[in-house]
Amino acid sequence: MGTAEHNTQEVHVAVGLIVREGRVLIARRPDHVHQGGLLEFPGGKVEPGESVQAALVREIAEETGLEIPREALRPLIGIRHDYGDKRVFLDVWRTEQAQGEALGREGQSIDWVSPESLRDDDFPAANRPIIRALKLPSLLAIMGDSRSGDEGAQHFQRALSGLPKQGPSALVVLRAPDMTAQNYEYLAEKAMELCDAAGVGLVLHGSVDVFDDNPDAAGLHMPWREAEKLRARPVPDGVWFGVSCHDAHEIEHAAVIGADYVTLGPVKPTATHPGAPSLGWVKFHDLVARSPVPVFGLGGLGVADLDAVWQAGGQGVAGIRYWWPES
Repeated sequence: MGTAEHNTQEVHVAVGLIVREGRVLIARRPDHVHQGGLLEFPGGKVEPGESVQAALVREIAEETGLEIPREALRPLIGIRHDYGDKRVFLDVWRTEQAQGEALGREGQSIDWVSPESLRDDDFPAANRPIIRALKLPSLLAIMGDSRSGDEGAQHFQRALSGLPKQGPSALVVLRAPDMTAQNYEYLAEKAMELCDAAGVGLVLHGSVDVFDDNPDAAGLHMPWREAEKLRARPVPDGVWFGVSCHDAHEIEHAAVIGADYVTLGPVKPTATHPGAPSLGWVKFHDLVARSPVPVFGLGGLGVADLDAVWQAGGQGVAGIRYWWPES
């Protein structure tokens, strides 16, 4: 909560992402209200002394007739946005356990839609990071050490066959910082074919030149040393753009240049960097709470840490060891 420079109080709004059989519930705002005519996710203002979970249970019941157990809600992302005439803090929680039949009980039109069909321009600007969080997977698979040529492609294929099931939005980051540009280009071409066949998105890793050479990739993930040079988004809208971050300043810069998500870490000590300082869960939670974009926890984490990351408000886990074969 806070007070804007123009003395406009921040409004705390609880937002519910209600998912059922792969579809999400949306509504259209009445024409006469703020941002009228645009789509929105159900929810409403948190009353003084009320918990976010209680506000969501109440608001969603009032708006849609759906019943949601409080324990079935998990934090997804928090977004602060200044519209000029209004400042809001969107406190976004997700559930897949809503019970009942959804109805527009306040006269609004509602619908269950595919996340892939959601368009930024149909929603208020503050909702755009929510759309990113909804479309992103919970696990971001990063490639480990790999060989070059056909041997590297075969290694990648073995890893892909053991990738935990994440649904249609699964993403793999093709990270190979020690590989020559020529060898990376060859592996990227082979990996793209394998990912297409498996229904997995391939995100390239490195400078914008890497993406320019492979514009059909699902996106680009930049190490901080590349991202810090930029002043604008380097890839088109409609593909993923991620940045490796380690502190609040880096996260803020990533958001300014249009990142769709960031990785943040290391959260825990890692075997690959023994003795290196780690954030720990308290610091991770603090940084995630201030991030305007979805955050994947990175460093010493695996599938078993997903719940801890979610409870900290993170998008999910990014890592190598949970899926990449050692040989």
